[in-house]
Amino acid sequence: MKEIILALVAGIAVGVVFKFLRLPLPAPPVLAGVIGIAGVYLGGMIADQIKTLF
Repeated sequence: MKEIILALVAGIAVGVVFKFLRLPLPAPPVLAGVIGIAGVYLGGMIADQIKTLF
């Protein structure tokens, strides 16, 4: 749970800094981008499971 809170705080801090510097946010602006990131994460988890089987 601590990792989740730290990740959220870091994300908020990055978002605030980018807005103050008037830069585009370094995150996908649409749901498809977020789903893509989740897919990459799940793909890594699946690969770890496959590696343990072989």
